[in-house]
Amino acid sequence: MAGKTELRINFSGFWQGFNKTNNFFYHLLSKKYELLISDEPELLFFSESSTDHIKYSCTKVFYTGENIRPDFMLCDFAFSFDYPLTKRNYRLPLYALYDDVKKLVNRHVDANIVLAGKKKFCCFIVSNDKCKIRNDFFFKLSEYKQVDAAGKLFNNIGGPIENKLEFIKDYKFVIAFENDSYPGYTTEKIFEPLQQNCIPIYWGDPLVSNDFNTRSFINCHEYPSFNDAIKRVIELDNNDDLYMQYLHEPAFTGDKLTEFVKEENIVKRLDEIIAFQRGHHFNIRKTIRLAYFFLKTYFYKLNKKIQAKATILNDNKKYSQ
Repeated sequence: MAGKTELRINFSGFWQGFNKTNNFFYHLLSKKYELLISDEPELLFFSESSTDHIKYSCTKVFYTGENIRPDFMLCDFAFSFDYPLTKRNYRLPLYALYDDVKKLVNRHVDANIVLAGKKKFCCFIVSNDKCKIRNDFFFKLSEYKQVDAAGKLFNNIGGPIENKLEFIKDYKFVIAFENDSYPGYTTEKIFEPLQQNCIPIYWGDPLVSNDFNTRSFINCHEYPSFNDAIKRVIELDNNDDLYMQYLHEPAFTGDKLTEFVKEENIVKRLDEIIAFQRGHHFNIRKTIRLAYFFLKTYFYKLNKKIQAKATILNDNKKYSQ
């Protein structure tokens, strides 16, 4: 049997603690290629945490777990949350990177047993305070019953918890709001409560029904207001039969993974990227990207200075009146 073809790769700008040889893309590629982490890669995966990617001259693939648009002047391909699927952009929602995602397909839930174990009402596990919509919903729902805040934000249980999945399993509901709303932006927020047979109260991706079955969770996008969504939460909290109907529903739309999440489709895209890499040279492209990057940075800083001066002028005008 012939050995695997060697492929030089590297990663740049990923989150703190990211392991270059123990991650989603490395594991997929290692099934077909003999991988070598190299300072002179043929293929670079980069994310938004640094600008080191600009020094590489190779095929560059942008990946983000945040609500950020790919800049195709700086990358050849992207795995992002964005629709549509194109030759250069592949929609890869963050929940797809979780090992247990396939276990939610054809899951069997004994709703009576699950409900009997749900001794607590609702929890909220958030550290980032910058999403006002999410914060406001927490306080609105808390007017009905205490919502246990177990993250750093609004903590009311004595301190942040260590194991999120273990913690949420006792709750009937989980506030599963993204930190922003954008078509396609679906993270682990909705996936984790469904893993633990909780009902997510979801807000974020207005197209979330493309991924998840909206009869298995409370989709705030389907209600005229948050007050109406909360009325539905209260209705389920007081009607066990109705609550169990949600538990019986499949997690995914049509009880199957969306095409974007299927491993064979992701591998196919990676094969296309590698085929592109082996048919192109990148020295000229690197020069163009460097020029674009520095111009983009220059105008960004210039715009910040203009905004800062405008703020000072407005303040001076206000206080001089």
